[in-house]
Amino acid sequence: MKIERVEAIAVRIPLAKVFSGSSYQVDTRATIITRIYTDTGLVSEVYNGDEREHGLEIAALIEGAMAPLLLGESIFAHELLWEQLFQLTIGAANRPLVMNAIACVDTALWDLKGKALGTNVCNLLGGYRQELPIIAIAGYYLPGKVPADLAPEMEWLKSVGMAGCKVKVGKASPEIDAERVKHARRGGGDDFLIAVDANRGWSVADATRFARLVEPYEIAWFEEPCHWHDDARGMAQVRRATSIPINAGQSEVSAAGVRRLLDADAVDIVNFDASEGGGITEWRRAAAACALVGVKMAHHEEPQIASHMLGALPHGICVECFPDPDRDPIFPGMWVNPPRIDRGTLSIPQGPGFDIRLDWDMVKRYRIN
Repeated sequence: MKIERVEAIAVRIPLAKVFSGSSYQVDTRATIITRIYTDTGLVSEVYNGDEREHGLEIAALIEGAMAPLLLGESIFAHELLWEQLFQLTIGAANRPLVMNAIACVDTALWDLKGKALGTNVCNLLGGYRQELPIIAIAGYYLPGKVPADLAPEMEWLKSVGMAGCKVKVGKASPEIDAERVKHARRGGGDDFLIAVDANRGWSVADATRFARLVEPYEIAWFEEPCHWHDDARGMAQVRRATSIPINAGQSEVSAAGVRRLLDADAVDIVNFDASEGGGITEWRRAAAACALVGVKMAHHEEPQIASHMLGALPHGICVECFPDPDRDPIFPGMWVNPPRIDRGTLSIPQGPGFDIRLDWDMVKRYRIN
């Protein structure tokens, strides 16, 4: 089964609100849809990432530099094709952008393989389970929002089927953010997973102080606690100072970057993002490295692909999403066949490939290339 044509569609949707984390603001939702056409009529239908500034560049890179390397090749030769595409990173001025583009192509190839073989990607990768807990990314900083507001927010998340929430921290002081977490736990109840994500917002000292303040609230993990410039060493220090598991990896763009975290004894959980780090093929390498040292796997956002990857592995834990359509109008709003979410569990789609069927009227409305 040979590749005949490659199409990349950049989508960008303005948001009605501005959502803030520790050091960033989000006012758009963006993604890349990659369509690989084969000589048998099969076509991939999958989307990757949330690159809000460089979507046009990624799409142009896929269609311009990468497509010629793919045409005429077998959809099953994913390792060979990945290696050929990876060579583009060597002289690239913006290597993360190239890894993002590789991820789009690689994910589309896995979608095609599942469609060709009549099974979902979860089964291709190992098929350990066909459902997973699903949690929300929420608890953002918004104008006028006070710590007590997190309690009703967690109650709402439970009402729409979430098993837990990853709460944003790191923008305020450790004491104020600990107060926010206290109210989140109150609203979620004892059976609701509460994790916290500082997005590299704190020094080691502040991250450690915060961790000790929130330890009584049964925190599932503390994500990216420390500033970027010495993050592996800093996270290792925080990890030694708290009983809360440390989660990181979303800022890495390769499996070697994940190995750096493992070598530093910096993490208990890795949430390496396949859409930013070279796709499913490279994510599997990171997952294998984690399995060898007893580190669990999560995934940064992207439930449309993460559910298949994490469900395939015994050390995958849960998927995460943005259940608020104001934050993410794409999942599942751009799907014709959204996955089933019930009482904290996402059922992994059982159709071939990733089993995504998109609303093409919506795609055309927000397409930017």
